[in-house]
Amino acid sequence: MQVADAYGAMTSTRSYRDILPQEKVRAEFVRCSGTQFDPKFADIMIKLIDNDPDYKMKG
Repeated sequence: MQVADAYGAMTSTRSYRDILPQEKVRAEFVRCSGTQFDPKFADIMIKLIDNDPDYKMKG
């Protein structure tokens, strides 16, 4: 659930920032895999991002 919550937070407009670019979202999952995110679930999210070139999954 943490991976899905993080993805939703990064790909939604916030009062203090716009939606993050998909490259930054992907990089955050790579960077935090094994620390903030379970590597198994981070890898699944990275694959989902890689299969969404038009960024339709966002927010």
